[in-house]
Parts: sequence; structure tokens; C-alpha cells
Amino acid sequence: MNTRRIAVWTDFGGVLTPPIQHTMGTFCAAQGLDPQVLLQALGKVTARYGTTDVMEPIDTPLITEEEWLAQISEVLAADHGVTGKRLTSLADAWFDGRETNHEWVAVLRKARDQGAFVGMLSNMVPTWDAHWRRMVDPAELFDDVLLSFEVGHRKPSPGMFALAAERAGVPAGSCVLIDDLAHNCAGAEAAGWQAVHFTDTTTAAERLDALLGSALSQGS
Repeated sequence: MNTRRIAVWTDFGGVLTPPIQHTMGTFCAAQGLDPQVLLQALGKVTARYGTTDVMEPIDTPLITEEEWLAQISEVLAADHGVTGKRLTSLADAWFDGRETNHEWVAVLRKARDQGAFVGMLSNMVPTWDAHWRRMVDPAELFDDVLLSFEVGHRKPSPGMFALAAERAGVPAGSCVLIDDLAHNCAGAEAAGWQAVHFTDTTTAAERLDALLGSALSQGS
């Protein structure tokens, strides 16, 4: 069997963790912030960098997390009257108590045991690197890890998917992205990949099993 006939690339946030909305809600509750107010401040700061993706300024990165948080704090104070909430670090608070999706870890481990290449493909903030590595063991779970801040590309750019396929050593058509964001899945499909839009572990696992069964049987 060609054990590297298919490459499975999983996202981190919202797939190996609870949904981003859940984490955001927990973070806002801990900080005493109204989620809608924070989102408005995030949107205003994000627009300064010519994007609507709130994470792009810090996972590319275009700006340090510290500078980004300072700008958000300024907008919160100036536009919303939120004072005494000077954010200086997001990583510690964002990851505090954040749960690992162990069911999805088991799905990935099974895929790797079946012979698939398994990697992680994430738009990751530099200061978050040590935190996510405490939630999963990359050496045990993944054949490769591609992080936006390290490789100079981010999903859903074609360059990110081209690099991932190259690193996996398979053509684009043999790559599968599992991601909770529809626009990342669309970007993968535009690059010739297959994609599984992650909404829950059970459904994603069923779809991945079907793809693996087809690909691996062709390699036997």
C-alpha cells in the first residue's frame, strides 16, 4: 500500500479546540467585556490593516500582539468608554482552561495509523506557539506542522496550500483540509484540494473516514 497517498491537514482553533465563539465567550466573561463591544473594537483595528480577518494582523504577523492589544484597548476606551481594561497579553487568558478536542485527536491518530500523512495547518500567532503545544503533542500526532507566522503564508492563500502539498509530498488532489471556517475550505478547494468543513467531530470524522477509505483502498 502507498501509505502516503493522501495527506490530511487539520486546523487547530475551532477543530482541535472548542468553537472560537465558545473561547471568545469565556475570554470576555473572564475580562468583564461585552463580546459585541470587543468585536466592534476588533473590527475597527483590523480595518487599519486592509483586511476583515481579525487575526490576520497578528498571525501573519503585520504587528506584534502587544501593539495590537494596545490599539484595541485605545479603541475600547475612546469609542466605548471601557477603561481599566488595558489588555497587554492575550495568549495566557485565551488559552487558560481551553479544552483539547480529544475525540478529534483520536480521529487523527487513527488516520495516521491507517497510513495517511497527518499535519496541522494553522494561522497561528507567534506568542501562542508554546500554548497550543501544551494542548497536543505535535511530535506524536503530526508528520508536519505549518504555521502562518513561520512560513510567510496563511489560509486561505494559494501559497499556503501549495507549500502544504509540497511538504506532504503528494499532489493537491490528494490533500484534505479540515477547517471550521468556510472561506478556508473554499480556498483549499480552489487550490485543488478536498475539504471538510468542520462543524462537529462526528460528522467530520465520518466524512474523513469515507475519503480515507477511498484513497487508501486505491493504494492497496
